[in-house]
Amino acid sequence: MKIIGSVKEDLATEKRISITPETVKKFVELNFSVILENKYGEHLGINDEEYKNKGATLYGSVKEVLEKSQIILKVNCPSNDEINLIKDKSILIGQFDPLSDKEILNKLIKKNINIFSLNLLPRITRAQSMDVLSSQANLAGYRAVIESVGEFGKAVPMMMTAAGTITPAKVLVIGAGVAGLQAIATAKRLGAV
Repeated sequence: MKIIGSVKEDLATEKRISITPETVKKFVELNFSVILENKYGEHLGINDEEYKNKGATLYGSVKEVLEKSQIILKVNCPSNDEINLIKDKSILIGQFDPLSDKEILNKLIKKNINIFSLNLLPRITRAQSMDVLSSQANLAGYRAVIESVGEFGKAVPMMMTAAGTITPAKVLVIGAGVAGLQAIATAKRLGAV
């Protein structure tokens, strides 16, 4: 049985996690063993019991998790300390930038660690379930409009009252990619033109 492991990200820069209780259940059904660092999802309101109930085993230290894992899931590149703990010939799956993470990736390659960067996957239909870029771009488009409306400080939708009519806000979205389309949809749902 292969062991999939994941440790907490640096919460100062990254709030996302690689494994949810739902994915633990799926991995266990596929005959994988899942090990996580204690309090893995606590910052997102997911307690350790939820992971245990789905079949994960939790360990108290990063060292234990990384030394026992054959497949490691991370959102971002591991730190230098984490690299030293990862077994040679392990598999590392996450989001890595070959330009800004070059030094770290070279260290991983020297340890014969197989690296799979999900942000470099081709964006095709077959790979949609592994697309990490579209989901984040979608959220960015949504959040951009919400933040803008907060800064705008006025009513966004058209409002008709006995005292008169307030015209709807006009929103300009530059770009019609994943983020842009979500921004347009969010602005429209808020009542903007």
